[in-house]
Amino acid sequence: MKQYIALLRGINVGGRHKVPMAELKDLLQKMGFQNIKTLLNSGNVVFETAPIAIHKLEASIAQALGKKFGFKVPTLIRDAEAIQTMLVENPFQDMVVTKDIRLYITFLQHPNKEPLFETPFISEDGSFRILKITASEIYGVLDVSKGKSTDAMNILAKTYGKQITTRNWNTLEKIKKLLD
Repeated sequence: MKQYIALLRGINVGGRHKVPMAELKDLLQKMGFQNIKTLLNSGNVVFETAPIAIHKLEASIAQALGKKFGFKVPTLIRDAEAIQTMLVENPFQDMVVTKDIRLYITFLQHPNKEPLFETPFISEDGSFRILKITASEIYGVLDVSKGKSTDAMNILAKTYGKQITTRNWNTLEKIKKLLD
């Protein structure tokens, strides 16, 4: 068995696209996944299954979610090793975090062959910086005293499309605890 993390995009935000975590967990159990743990209400799920290609997992879970809930739920998958590597390589380790600073990681569903931003990238208003871009993730810092998180997410969505999802770095650290 291998551990995977499903990151669902755009659920339970502003009362739209409701996906109760108990129903999500039940659906994944019916799909044959084991040791399912959910985190927060924003669609973070740790589970185990036999090793399988990530794109197949993404497609099967997204299809099942769409059928059950009646709307598309973009689903991005990472394996436990990938999450653990991100946390070890932590590009934020030298950042001074204050009440206004948010650390984000944006997950790309499709590999990024060429970064569409040069790093470091800084938004026009100075509120959003991209520190690092890999083939499958973007590491960004938001200063909420200068702008809104929606502005940063809009920059990323306009550039990379809607097959992305973003998590706070703290959420990734909580996911790791579920993996341990």
